[in-house]
Amino acid sequence: MTLRSAARALIAMLVVALAWTMGQASATAAPSTSAAAVVLTYDTSGAEEFVDAVDKGAAVWNDNVENVQLKPARSGERANIEILADDGWPRAQTTSLGNGTIWMGRQAVDEGHDTIRIAAHELGHILGLPDKKPGPCSSLMSGASAGTDCTNATPDASERAEVEDNFASAGVSPAVYAARLYLD
Repeated sequence: MTLRSAARALIAMLVVALAWTMGQASATAAPSTSAAAVVLTYDTSGAEEFVDAVDKGAAVWNDNVENVQLKPARSGERANIEILADDGWPRAQTTSLGNGTIWMGRQAVDEGHDTIRIAAHELGHILGLPDKKPGPCSSLMSGASAGTDCTNATPDASERAEVEDNFASAGVSPAVYAARLYLD
């Protein structure tokens, strides 16, 4: 073993030890569908009449991707995603990949847009997807540009692939990821 290899191994072990002492990240490995799945929690306590639509929108993502899963936050648990109802247009504000706030705006619902599509679309933003406007109904991220007749809440193949890529290494603990960087 060369001095450089030994130094890399030592740095990797120090990174692992430091990560263990620092505690758990907010997006943690899930024992669910995939060993690498990241579980993101969402809080619907402020979602009012949209709770069912948000749960169904989350289920759409859970059924279509493996590297990340969306689960309701338990009582008292700090959620990655806060869901709120308001009278404006639906929108999402991300603070980082997998974290942020979604407003389920009544304006779009009043205009005839599907609540489950809205929820799945806004969750798509939290999962790292941009709007694709204008776009066809087959593209979830086309949002309102697909029209009020569009009720498709399922991400297309490219949207699914992008989310899978976004979370491909996110399920790996920070220590293991850092160790891989130093050892590769």
